[in-house]
Amino acid sequence: MIRMLFALIMITTAAQAQTLRLAATTSFNNSGLSDVLLPAIKMDTGIDVQLLVVGTGQAIRLGQAGDVDAILVHSKTAEEAFVSDGFGTHRREIMYNDFVLIGPVQDPAMIKTSATATQALQRIATAEATFVSRGDDSGTHKKELALWSEAALEPEQFGAWYKGVGSGMGASLNSASGLDAYIMADRASWLNFGNKGGLGLLFSGDPKLFNQYAYLPVNPAKHGHVNAEAAVRLEHWLTSGRAKDIINKYTINGQALFIFNSQP
Repeated sequence: MIRMLFALIMITTAAQAQTLRLAATTSFNNSGLSDVLLPAIKMDTGIDVQLLVVGTGQAIRLGQAGDVDAILVHSKTAEEAFVSDGFGTHRREIMYNDFVLIGPVQDPAMIKTSATATQALQRIATAEATFVSRGDDSGTHKKELALWSEAALEPEQFGAWYKGVGSGMGASLNSASGLDAYIMADRASWLNFGNKGGLGLLFSGDPKLFNQYAYLPVNPAKHGHVNAEAAVRLEHWLTSGRAKDIINKYTINGQALFIFNSQP
């Protein structure tokens, strides 16, 4: 009886050790890549990744509280602060794509011919064309605010044309589609978005729209209960040739959504 109980405890402990809580961005999930990666991770490593889909700001707060074992986000400044404050052990770059500006195909603000992303935003503001902002402290929202700042514009001073919806990428795109509005999105979420309506991709290619995703394990010295061993094994997988092959081959209509760029 004692042996059976001990065996049951060992089996239960082993099963628990295979579960990892990962806070990841809504753009990572909306792109569909998570649906491809997570089954492969479980098959190769035995790790059952429990995905918490939130914006970058919320993912970082979950990591700070020790409510997850690792985070996968895309806001370098916030990530570096997370590590320097002792909440993460380190920051490991995994893959990238880019941000794009979406809007009505008629393009009333005429952003399609803009030379830079900041010029495109300036034209939207000048025209007071309806613009949907995620407004959720996500990596996408942080990048949008940084670009407005570079354009010498302050969203808090905008009129009713600027609409902060406080939603994830998919929901925000739905709002933009319903309002026939401009919006900034990551390319992967846009390509995987099914309710495009009268919207089209109008501006891209500015180097400032580069969008890097990074993996940060939560520091076990700060939160002793986190599954640090599984977080290390997941990092090894995410930086492997197997992950590179899956990420680089993930396409929609022949277009790659992410490019693997992790370094040894």
